Amino acid sequence: MTGSAATDPRFAFGANWQRFLKVLTPERIGEAENSLRGMLGLTSLAGQRFLDIGSGSGLFSLAARRLGARVVSFDFDPDSVACTAELKRRFFVDDPEWTILRGSVLDATFMAQLGMFDVVYSWGVLHHTGEMWRAMQMAAARVAPGGRLFIAIYNDQGTQTRFWTTVKRTYNRLPRALRLPYLVAFAGALETAAASLAIVRLAPAALVRRWTNYESVRGMSRWHDLVDWIGGYPFEVARPEQVFEFYQARGFRLAALRTCGGRMGCNEFVFALDAPEGPRPPAVIRQADQG
Repeated sequence: MTGSAATDPRFAFGANWQRFLKVLTPERIGEAENSLRGMLGLTSLAGQRFLDIGSGSGLFSLAARRLGARVVSFDFDPDSVACTAELKRRFFVDDPEWTILRGSVLDATFMAQLGMFDVVYSWGVLHHTGEMWRAMQMAAARVAPGGRLFIAIYNDQGTQTRFWTTVKRTYNRLPRALRLPYLVAFAGALETAAASLAIVRLAPAALVRRWTNYESVRGMSRWHDLVDWIGGYPFEVARPEQVFEFYQARGFRLAALRTCGGRMGCNEFVFALDAPEGPRPPAVIRQADQG
């Protein structure tokens, strides 16, 4: 890591994911599978080698395995590794087709030993390493010819990004006893702003869906995502065109894109590394539902 991120406290991502596992349901697992199918444009991952970089809760490793992939999961945070191992214990105990490791995407030796994969997946992880662009390069190096890279990177909002960087850094510097009140205060402010916007738009149902139907967003939990957003540090961002240009220069083709509409959140990208003379279908570009 570089800069202040190298010395500042890191957010306890794994501890948040351990709490998320308590609310994991079959419906959330199904939505995670739908997310993979939709963005990758595949109905099955049978026979595919799938690398989950920063497996977090383990939900998407589980989804990939249920879709038939041979999965390798790893995370830097030992609590996240434990989460992934718990999901394997629950659903695929003693399965030789699912390997779980602890390691860093920034460790060149570790990464090289993993081999090559048909799908390299890293949703909302690479921007938390403290060296985002290097992490993006390391992830790309694991994609086999003909394979795909599926990542999500925080959107650059300029001044707002600098504000949120300060919020996140402050959270992690606070004494543990003060973190929950700080978290609740900022979460309350975000939800109040959302409520005000819903009232102005005469769309209160949209506000309710943010909580009651949030699992339709990749199977995730609104509260646990808020915790991750307010506390998640290190924190880096990029504009969509920066990510596109970075991977285009390295021989990748944009296959699918879902933006967050220029707002707070992550832009999702699928890049293809075409095999020689491979097919080149057009990119699928979507803007996220802002309801």
